[in-house]
Amino acid sequence: MARSSAQTAHAVRKFALGAAGIAGFLLTWQLIPTLGIISPEFLPYATETLARFALELRDLEFWRNVGYTMTAWFLGLLVATVAAMVLGAGIGMVPFLRRATHTTVEFLRPIPSVALIPLAVLIYGIQLQAALVIVIFASFWQVFVQVLYGVADVDTVARDTARSFALTRAERVRFLVFPTMLPYLITGLRLAASVALILSVTAEMVIGNPGLGKVLVKYQNAGDWVGVYTIVIVTGLLGLVVNLIFRAVERKSLAWHQSIRAEEVL
Repeated sequence: MARSSAQTAHAVRKFALGAAGIAGFLLTWQLIPTLGIISPEFLPYATETLARFALELRDLEFWRNVGYTMTAWFLGLLVATVAAMVLGAGIGMVPFLRRATHTTVEFLRPIPSVALIPLAVLIYGIQLQAALVIVIFASFWQVFVQVLYGVADVDTVARDTARSFALTRAERVRFLVFPTMLPYLITGLRLAASVALILSVTAEMVIGNPGLGKVLVKYQNAGDWVGVYTIVIVTGLLGLVVNLIFRAVERKSLAWHQSIRAEEVL
């Protein structure tokens, strides 16, 4: 009972601090153009931007654009995750393949995803597939590298014990490799989810696919800075929601892990 009360108090305190931080941010934003530090033409008042945000929420076209962006995000993240899990586990479990692909991985991983935009447009034109190429490439490496680390982190004693009990390869993957890899996989997914959202919006801005990125560029070209900041807020809120969802998934799937238990104690 005492532990439950302490957890409730901690949650309330955390929420209050978060709310105070947001209030402080909005107040600072409101004061900057009010005091003339930055012209309201280029940094609209917070109240004006929030009013526009409330207006956008009632617009069906706004929700269509959110749907376009989140569709590219979801499909890109899904394909990247499945490919990274299969390739990462397959390569990580075979030392020869891990050594043979190390140089190639280190060469491909640092390539900026936006550098592939001309190639994606050349192949697919202004279509969803072009954006997916960018999203998948960026997200893949986040998950792939984490899966490699997770497979490599399997305890040698546990591995030898599994061999001595004559466990099949499928049983070793299920009972030994996967539990060890899971915390790494969840971390990679959380990172990839944020990267995928960033690249979805970026692809829409550069390629011109329907979505929030295209709307942001349209507002910028029209000099509608209130609209620009409104879309920036929307993308930030989407990123926050995505992160909260994956944090909840992490806590649920890793309730047995010592890192999550340590957070609960704190």
